[in-house]
Amino acid sequence: MNNQILLQKAKKVIAGPKKISRLIEKVADQILKAHPILEKVVLIGIQTGGTPFTNRLKKILYENTEVEVPVGYLDITLYRDDWTRITNYPKVKKTEIPFSIEDSNIILVDDVIYTGRTVRAAMDALVDIGRPKKIELAVLVDRGGREFPIEPNYVGLKIKKINYNQYVSVYFKELHNRDQICLEVY
Repeated sequence: MNNQILLQKAKKVIAGPKKISRLIEKVADQILKAHPILEKVVLIGIQTGGTPFTNRLKKILYENTEVEVPVGYLDITLYRDDWTRITNYPKVKKTEIPFSIEDSNIILVDDVIYTGRTVRAAMDALVDIGRPKKIELAVLVDRGGREFPIEPNYVGLKIKKINYNQYVSVYFKELHNRDQICLEVY
């Protein structure tokens, strides 16, 4: 008889489609308070979770201002400080920034911030592309636990207490066929 123990991950849904829409609107409102005319503002989503979040933010900003905010997508795979620990053959996605970032106000967009390492890698990648005037950070979920002194400027949901064995997963219908924010335990 095989005595293997199968580990299952426990999942608690903390937000569904309606709450996610409200959280994205909250972030858009925060951005508009800081940049009411969206002058030289560009949105750059960190691949992969930042991509649908960026597109939804762009749509809401347009609906509120009729300003078409430029959007780009950034792959940070080779800028990560841990990619060699993850795999010897990283899956590099496409960086698409079809405009100059020189002297722009970049709002870097990601689904979740945890240690700050992903954001640090993204800033390194952006500086290799050009010299923005300013870089700000918008996240859907801030789960705490920073290892780098990086804090988001715009936050949809802040989770105050989370255990070391838990993490936050954001599922977007564009990528996963559903909109959910889940607290998962391994």
